[in-house]
Amino acid sequence: MRDLIKLTCQECKRDNYVTDKNKRTQTEKFEIKKFCNACRRHTAHKEGKISKG
Repeated sequence: MRDLIKLTCQECKRDNYVTDKNKRTQTEKFEIKKFCNACRRHTAHKEGKISKG
């Protein structure tokens, strides 16, 4: 039940992180503040799908 997700910066729209989450316990979109190397500061990162081929 764990799905791979990518975390995308909301300012520069780059995919910076890959993680997983439990679909049963976290049904809404995941959002967290993380460091973005392109922006060189902490910004909001939102969940996105990873294409499987």
